[in-house]
Amino acid sequence: MAHTDHQTMRRVLRREIAGTIGLLTDEHDFRAMRRYRTFTFDDHATYLKQVEDLLKTRAAQGSHTTVALFDPQEYAEFCAEAGLDPDIPSSRTRFTAELAGTGPTIPYDGRPLTELVPALVDEAVRQATWEYASTLLAHLGSCASCGEDIGRGAFVRASRLLVRILDTADPGNRHLVCSITGTPEALVSVLHADENPDGATQLDEAEALEFTTVLALGLATHSPGGLVMRTSAPGAPDRVYGWRLRGEGLEPLTAGEVFDAYCTDIDSGDLISPESDVDYCAPPDLGDTGQTTGHHH
Repeated sequence: MAHTDHQTMRRVLRREIAGTIGLLTDEHDFRAMRRYRTFTFDDHATYLKQVEDLLKTRAAQGSHTTVALFDPQEYAEFCAEAGLDPDIPSSRTRFTAELAGTGPTIPYDGRPLTELVPALVDEAVRQATWEYASTLLAHLGSCASCGEDIGRGAFVRASRLLVRILDTADPGNRHLVCSITGTPEALVSVLHADENPDGATQLDEAEALEFTTVLALGLATHSPGGLVMRTSAPGAPDRVYGWRLRGEGLEPLTAGEVFDAYCTDIDSGDLISPESDVDYCAPPDLGDTGQTTGHHH
């Protein structure tokens, strides 16, 4: 393939952008697109450099660009379903426009692509986790004894628990991790809940929704799992505490159990030295919200 000069490459890219750029984040995806004759890039690093230049140029001109994750497999399926030729630029543009509304995207904010790409991949994982957990929750059906929609009931319980956990948490920034292992795929969800200077908690709604869905799935399926929170405030040691999923509620872990969980290497079982300036502690009482209810499905 003849090496296209930079001017032409930039023109090609610009033509395929409509406020959203579909990014091939890794070498494997990039190679998959090389099979199309009209895809004129032959080196992933050069491609990323060109995309970055283009993003900077657009930003300098005052244009806002959203970066979306371009998945060649999804693209091929999209073209097959829509009866489009995958080897023409306008098909890529149409797919990218579609991604803008449905796929994992993040706004370009001037960060280098080396930072933007991992953030975009995280966003894609988060979205896939949420879709998977939501689907499983939706298919749990109704409780035989009371007729309640099990998934919806669990979601309401998980939301209440999350509110209580944040209400009783120490002031500062909170980092929560919920993991469940009883479902066909082990799921992990992360939530950042930072505190404003006026004491109000700031949440990313999409992140909170996904976190609640994963927790709800764990509660509804009585899966083994846990929830750990780390709080950080200036001038004080970080505090780490947690709960295990038990029945339809959460059971507090003792300080010793939290210490063990944090200071053991998952793969080898070896002890990892505890971090200095971190307190491993038992969590505050969540009140009756956290208790296992007598109501079983």
